[in-house]
Amino acid sequence: MAPSDGTPFGGILVSFSDDEVARYARHLVLTEVGGPGQQRLKAARVLVIGAGGLGSPLVQYLAAAGIGTIGIVDDDAVALSNLQRQVLHGTADVGRPKVESAADAVRDINPHVAVETHRLRLTADNADALIAAYDVIADGSDNFETRFLVADRAEALKRPLVTAAVGRFDGSLTVLMPYEDRDGARNPRYRDLFPEPPPLGLVPSCAEAGILGAVTGILGTLQAAEVLKLVLGIGTPLIGQLLLVDVLCMRFETIAYRRRR
Repeated sequence: MAPSDGTPFGGILVSFSDDEVARYARHLVLTEVGGPGQQRLKAARVLVIGAGGLGSPLVQYLAAAGIGTIGIVDDDAVALSNLQRQVLHGTADVGRPKVESAADAVRDINPHVAVETHRLRLTADNADALIAAYDVIADGSDNFETRFLVADRAEALKRPLVTAAVGRFDGSLTVLMPYEDRDGARNPRYRDLFPEPPPLGLVPSCAEAGILGAVTGILGTLQAAEVLKLVLGIGTPLIGQLLLVDVLCMRFETIAYRRRR
């Protein structure tokens, strides 16, 4: 998490061009952000896993906020059926690698943001090198195998993780920092919420069950807010709290969970 003493990530002091001062004006007038906070954002490196439904609004808002470097992991190409919810991509991008389309979108939003593309599937062989290179990890993947892998390796490498998942009309979100203590107790792990992945085929995929596109927009935007809070060191992150969102009745509910052992 970002330090609270006014220094940016890594203690790096960064300066802003006139264009950046104008661009971030609404951040700079916020007492909780200001110049020091915007420096932290510019110095931060955030890894986004998945450039799909969750990753789209997540990447857009991180870029707009001025995160200095955004890494994007995705091995897929843009399909026409993606466009109903994956708003990073447009019709002209169909057939392109998602990481390339996403990188172009980031540059259009904010040319001051560096993009590092990783066109690959996260595996046990490459996860550590990727995760270790970033300050905060945001998981918007669409399968349990990747979610468990990311959670386990982020814990081992002591990287804060913002992880979200979506269903047909609902979603969930939590923040994981299980390598730290809070109120005298060790923070919970992802496996304290979900001990093991469900059996293959038990949970239908998005293609099988369908999804209301705006659901991914809501959860991905909430993910971005949690990432920005972590980088800025403000507010109370969703550590030990699982946020549940039901869009059909527009209900938000937070459930507390603890470390099992």
